[in-house]
Amino acid sequence: MRTPTLAELPPTEHIWLEIDTTEQLLRCWRGPKVLHECSISSGAAGSGERNGSGKTPRGWHYVRAAIGGDMPENAVFRGRRWTGETFSPELAEDHPERDWILTRILWLCGLEKGVNRGGQVDSQRRYIYLHGTPPDEPIGVAASHGCIRLRNSDLLYIFSLALPGTPVWLHGGRQSFD
Repeated sequence: MRTPTLAELPPTEHIWLEIDTTEQLLRCWRGPKVLHECSISSGAAGSGERNGSGKTPRGWHYVRAAIGGDMPENAVFRGRRWTGETFSPELAEDHPERDWILTRILWLCGLEKGVNRGGQVDSQRRYIYLHGTPPDEPIGVAASHGCIRLRNSDLLYIFSLALPGTPVWLHGGRQSFD
């Protein structure tokens, strides 16, 4: 895994992810071409970088780890490990307090020191993930605890392309790189 540098972002040829928290959209790019677009759910508390804020961090990140590639769809994760459970409505009824992390995890690491890396603003130490969510959880609106929630079908597709080292740009409004 090679960590991207800020000077080479966004990539002109390779896969990268854009997450727009204002539009609640994820776009998967290959260089300048959008390959996939889907709705997401980011932090209900808004955008922000501070530890404990429940907010979705902004700026350039990269996929630090891809977890769960050999797990079944709807696998339940706690502490980045499969619990042995597979999500079902019955399991949800038995555990209404859980914040479900399902199917796969793409764990993010910040690239911008003092913005989303290091100290009280470290995205990796905040355990910021892209992960699956139950089908009855809202998508297209900010409702998470800071992570990026996706529908399983979208997550599985993104997981197949966004290998460790893939750049991820989180922002709160469409911007241009020109």
